[in-house]
Amino acid sequence: MNLSFKNRIALHYMVATAIIMAVVFGTIFLIVERTVIQNLDNDLSYEAEKHLNEIEFVKDSIQFINKEEWQEREHTETQVNPVFIQLNDKQGSVMDRSPNLKQDFLTFKGKADGGHYNAELTDIPIRQVQLPIMENDRIKGYIVAAISSESAFSVISRLREVLIISYFVLLVGLYFISRFLAGRSMIPIQEMTRTITHITQNNLNERVALPKNQDEIFLLSSSFNDLLKRIEKAIEKEKQFTSDASHELRTPLATLRGTLEVLIRKPRSQQEYEAKILYSLEEIDRMTATLEQLLMLARLETSVGSKKDSFIPLSVLIDESISRFKPLITKKKLKIRLNINQSEKALIPHFYSNIIIDNILNNAIKYSHYGGTIRIAVDIVEGRITCNVRDDGIGIKEDDLVNIYDSFYRSDALDHKQIPGNGLGLAIAKKCANAIQAELKVSSTYGQGTNVMITF
Repeated sequence: MNLSFKNRIALHYMVATAIIMAVVFGTIFLIVERTVIQNLDNDLSYEAEKHLNEIEFVKDSIQFINKEEWQEREHTETQVNPVFIQLNDKQGSVMDRSPNLKQDFLTFKGKADGGHYNAELTDIPIRQVQLPIMENDRIKGYIVAAISSESAFSVISRLREVLIISYFVLLVGLYFISRFLAGRSMIPIQEMTRTITHITQNNLNERVALPKNQDEIFLLSSSFNDLLKRIEKAIEKEKQFTSDASHELRTPLATLRGTLEVLIRKPRSQQEYEAKILYSLEEIDRMTATLEQLLMLARLETSVGSKKDSFIPLSVLIDESISRFKPLITKKKLKIRLNINQSEKALIPHFYSNIIIDNILNNAIKYSHYGGTIRIAVDIVEGRITCNVRDDGIGIKEDDLVNIYDSFYRSDALDHKQIPGNGLGLAIAKKCANAIQAELKVSSTYGQGTNVMITF
């Protein structure tokens, strides 16, 4: 059955209410029916007990005393709800009966105590009770009392009809009321649907209006707004990546184009061709390094914390990083001073920590003076592994320290054109540190050097 969400809510509510109403109405009906019949039975028992004192035994027969007065009372009094009395012997034969029975007989049950039961008298429903008549602890016969139950059963039947009709009328009304209320409750969802329909890549800053009540719909709207915020942020990062890539690649591509155009204008010597080709290869290498860093930065933006990492001692990572930069260290005649005070059992995440160490050490090498010294100290402070990388290079101005984690930011870049780089190293290191809950703290004195403290 393909129903709308609003109709399904109304139907489910109606089914649940129908079950409850059926139980309640059934209970009401049974209580009323039991109460009415109980009242009839109490009246019958009272009449039967009363007339037990108005009988006498004549030889083997049982008869009423003062039956003439009873007949006279029947002729002079109007009995709205008459009681019928009948006397039977042990075999069930009628010994005597009340005058109002005339030629009719009450139904007899061949039991010592027939109890209360339903019967008919001249096609009219009656309620009867049958009690034994005792003499010297022996059953001599039975007294059967009856009273019309037509009005009582009419009330019960009428109550049944009213409850059944009311049941279905209430269910139909309840369906439409619950459908109306479900529709009103879904207004915030409909508003959210309209907003979602209108949201495109060009207006991701639009948000779903939050309802006044902080209920499940409020949580849904809030969660959707958070999702929009994340999507907007992801697209902004994508735009930033595109902008950064185009910005960083435009200059080397223009340089390559200009160099190649110069080469083809006229014949050149072999030395000129080789020089220009080597220059072009350097530009290609620089573009490749920039692209790799941009891609790494983009991956870190989207997968921070999701990569399963192995663990490795920090000292091993430092040795591997120094080995990778050995040609640069040798070229600049740099000295590396190691002071490692850390157990081999103290491990750090391999993947992210390796990127952090490589970028920090690479910066220290690039910005150190020729023949300078780089000091690397590893220790454990308050249960956390720390790594200090200090160089005695050109340093960073104090005002520039707040921007060092921004992509493509380089302090006094124009003053250091001879130093290769694109300002992505610290941005990448910061993202990796965030991924493993590590901390980066950079302090520097311009003209004297820089110290980077990594706390794992």
